[in-house]
Amino acid sequence: MKVPIPPIRLPDHLVEAAREFADGRREPVEPRDAATVILLRPSERGPAVYYLRRQVSMEFAGGMCVYPGGRVDPRDFDRDVAWEGPAPAEWASRLGCDEEMARALVCAAVRETFEESGVLLAGPHEHQVVADTTGDDWEADRAALESRELAMTEFLTRRGLVLRTDLLGVWAAWLTPVFEPKRFRTWFFVALLPEGQRTRDVSTESSEVTWLPARDAIAMADRGEMLMLPPTYLTSLEVAQYAEPAEVVDEAQGRTVEMHTPGVEALGEGWTLSVPEHLRSLLASHTGS
Repeated sequence: MKVPIPPIRLPDHLVEAAREFADGRREPVEPRDAATVILLRPSERGPAVYYLRRQVSMEFAGGMCVYPGGRVDPRDFDRDVAWEGPAPAEWASRLGCDEEMARALVCAAVRETFEESGVLLAGPHEHQVVADTTGDDWEADRAALESRELAMTEFLTRRGLVLRTDLLGVWAAWLTPVFEPKRFRTWFFVALLPEGQRTRDVSTESSEVTWLPARDAIAMADRGEMLMLPPTYLTSLEVAQYAEPAEVVDEAQGRTVEMHTPGVEALGEGWTLSVPEHLRSLLASHTGS
């Protein structure tokens, strides 16, 4: 099957649905807040990215390749979570939200990364990161977090750890189009794989995991061998322009983001979804359009 990469030619029924939402004939579903992390490590072909292929049975994005992430949990708003790095006020400025939401998004990003990859962006203090999370005791805690039997604050406190929020960078923000029946307001972060840690195929929501150079993932998507939603494809395309993963993280340290909701715009004699302005020239160069 040919994967629908940007620019996507929208079918007529989605174009008509978008018109109905635009003129008030239909009300969009309220989106849920979510965080996702582009986990990076070096390779001979530029930054390598950790991808999970979602179970085909999943209601949202079944069969798609995504980054570790998920929706914000109410307990991610806990003000008592152990924290090192930029203050929530700074994160709020860069993420384009209030401090309460910024704290929850950062916590969700760290928690979901651990739950879905076994990688933990935390340490005993601001100058150290956990070196190994592969033991049975770590796996028990990871599973308890995933099942919501354990809160992130309790997990960190019991182990004497703090969130290393300085290890995260801000990359993008996407809101699912209005015509989708299930919608997410998702903030994209980037992070380097901490030295000594290893990813593990542990997520119950994925059928397969892999590390791929971003440029190879894009080539596979272009050939129809790897399914990606537009935000994942465009983010991977952008990351592929860098020579080293550290360059991506350095770029992310100075970024602020605005939420992009793909709208319907003309594509030849048909219609497509809009992309953020700063990605238009990159996409046009890649597709030769």
